[in-house]
Amino acid sequence: MIYSYNPQQVGDTLLVIAADDKGLEQSVERKFNIAVIKNSEGTLVGLNFFQLSDFMTLAGKGQVYPTEAQIQLLNQQLQLSGFHDIQLPTTEAPKFVVGYVKTCIEHPDSDHLHITETEVDNGEVLQIVCGAANIAAGQKVVVAKPGAMMPDGMLIWPGVLRGVESYGMICSARELHLSNAPEKKGILVLPEDAVVGEAFAVGSAN
Repeated sequence: MIYSYNPQQVGDTLLVIAADDKGLEQSVERKFNIAVIKNSEGTLVGLNFFQLSDFMTLAGKGQVYPTEAQIQLLNQQLQLSGFHDIQLPTTEAPKFVVGYVKTCIEHPDSDHLHITETEVDNGEVLQIVCGAANIAAGQKVVVAKPGAMMPDGMLIWPGVLRGVESYGMICSARELHLSNAPEKKGILVLPEDAVVGEAFAVGSAN
């Protein structure tokens, strides 16, 4: 789940992004101050909690990270509003983690893309297509896993690049909005002592 709150731009509404809508038509069901959004396949893709400050105070702007207690409050509101079949998970694995590039080969249909097998948390290995010139096997990198929201608001979902499936993004310092990010292009290569699977703190939008 991705949580976004920007009262200055959107109003007192918490946006919850549950899944990629796949570009399909959407339907909205509203009960009281909650709207549930599903695509034409019936997949839950998002929720809007209107008048959030009536029952909760959230600090921050943009992507926010509700505590377990706050998510329990959101679930309580879902039940009170009559959405008995929906429950938000109270804990989730981090979306930005230290990864290890196990393999890296050239994309068969591109002169600049590479196909990597990159280990992330809990031993999971993701196939990620990367266009950075400095990508190489043996590196420790920052991976935005599917379901991540980049600091500029871009959402990361599984995709296909030149016919090859890709499950995440290997990030540059600039894409992560890190302070003193170098101007030159290329992914951020972490020190050798970085721990694979650890959460990585990204910057914030300007």
